[in-house]
This record gives sequence, C-alpha cells and structure tokens, in this order.
Amino acid sequence: MKKEYVAKRKRNIPRILLILFLGIVCVLTFFFAAVTLYNKTIKEPGIVQLKKLWEQQDYQQVYDLSQIILESDPFKTFALTYQGYATFYLAISQTDSIKAQNLIEVSINSLRIARYRANRNVVPQINYMLGKAYYHKNSICAYSYYADLVVKYLNLALQQGYTSNDIYEYLGLSYAALNMTSESISAFTEALQYNDSDVLLMAIAEQYHLNGQNASAKQYLYRIKKTSTDDSLVLKCSNLLGLIYINEDKLEEATDEFNSMLEINPNYADAHYGLGLVYEKQGDMVKARSEWRLTLFSAINHAGALEKMGKQ
Repeated sequence: MKKEYVAKRKRNIPRILLILFLGIVCVLTFFFAAVTLYNKTIKEPGIVQLKKLWEQQDYQQVYDLSQIILESDPFKTFALTYQGYATFYLAISQTDSIKAQNLIEVSINSLRIARYRANRNVVPQINYMLGKAYYHKNSICAYSYYADLVVKYLNLALQQGYTSNDIYEYLGLSYAALNMTSESISAFTEALQYNDSDVLLMAIAEQYHLNGQNASAKQYLYRIKKTSTDDSLVLKCSNLLGLIYINEDKLEEATDEFNSMLEINPNYADAHYGLGLVYEKQGDMVKARSEWRLTLFSAINHAGALEKMGKQ
C-alpha cells in the first residue's frame, strides 16, 4: 500500500510542477502589467495632464506642458501630437501674423514627426489636422504654395476612414486655389451635405462660373440673393450675376444688378466698373469712362478700371 502511495505521489510531481510553473507565469505577467501601468500613469503623468488640459481647451497650457516633455524626449509621440493640435488652434486665433506663422510652422513640424510614430488608429486624424494646418499656412502667408499638400493629407484622411463636417469645404477651397475647378465643384457639393451656408454656395457659384457653367452658377446666385442677409455677400453675388448677364448680352438685367449694389453701397467700386462695361457694350464710351473714374475714386488700384482707362 505504501509503495502504491509513493508511486502515486511520484506520478503527481509533473502535474504539481506544471501548476507551480503556470502560477509563477501568472504572477510575473501581473507584475509586468502593473509595472507598465505604473510607468504610464505615475512615471509619465504628462499624458494624463495633457488630456485634461486638452479637454479644458487650454491650448497654451497644452503647448507649454508638451514642450517640457519634448525637451527630455523630442520624439515622444503623444506630446508631439498634442503640441501639433494645440499650436494649430493657437495660430488660427492669433491676430499677429508673424506669431501665427511661427505657431503654424510648429504645428506642421510636430504633426509630421508624430504621424510616422503614432498608432495606426490615430494617423487619420493627424493627416486631417495636418491638411488643415497647411491650408491655414496658405491663408496666413497670403499665398497658395501648399494647396497641393492640403489636398494630399485631407484625401489621405478620407481614404483612411476619417470624416469631419469641414473636410470637403477645405478640399473645395484648395482645389480652387490649384485651378482644379471640376474637383473643387465636386468637393463643395459634398460639403453641402454638412453645411449649406451662403458662403459655401457663393464658392460653388464662382467655381461653376470659372468652369464656364453659368447656368449652374446662376442657380446658386439666385438662392443667395433670396436668402442671404449678409450685405457683403449679396454685393459679391450681384456683381457676379451682372458680369454673367453682360456675357449673355442681357444688358438690362446686368444694369439692374449693378444698380442694386449701389443701393446698398453708393461707392462700391465693382458696381461702377460693371456699369462702365454695360455702357461700353452699348457704345457709350463717355458714360463708360465716367463710371470707371468713379471706380478708381473708390478703389484707386482697381485692376479692371486701370486697364480700361489706360486703353482710352
């Protein structure tokens, strides 16, 4: 009996050792998980603070804290990402163009580095923010050298499944800057699903006009004139309608549009210029030159009026 008991115990030794081994593995796994969690929450408290500051929309504090973190580790991905986002919003709210330009440069540089090291699920949003940053760099610098990069990164974001209410409007504006009229119209049309503002309708009308599709342009312009309460937009709308009517030899309708502009602003330069074009079409150069002089009185550098008066 004793021999059987000893033999049985010997047979159980491998099972006991296996249980002990598995127990040690579980303890070590728990230990390393705890250490990892400690490193993320205690040893690196910056990420928690950054998230909190970001939720509070305290962009200056987000920038300041991310800068401190990056001084010790210049490639810390979460700090680069938050810095890129924060400096973007600081830039677009800045009234000093030089400071805005410097901030947008920091935003772009931070986001470009972050996108190569970030988790795959974060990259689409970084591409979206990078596209917007390049768009505002164009606006701040008053040129469109980066419109192609806006298109590149926003389309990457879309391809990666990222969506935003303003992404197609940014694309439409950037395609327009690149003289890609058909693509601009397509993007603006998509944007209407999220935002049917009069400003967007005006942008679409302008692109249709540039594309030689004046019938489509007029439909949007009629809608703006009917609904908009923004005088500056109504003036812009009437001016484009007036120019379209001149091209269609509808001089009476064109005159009505330009006169309606003068009712809003008697010194509106484009209205006088447009009336000058109508008189020119009618062969009355005395009245045409009179209107162009009024144009230059209101806007001394008006290109169209300067050209017309230089030819006379």
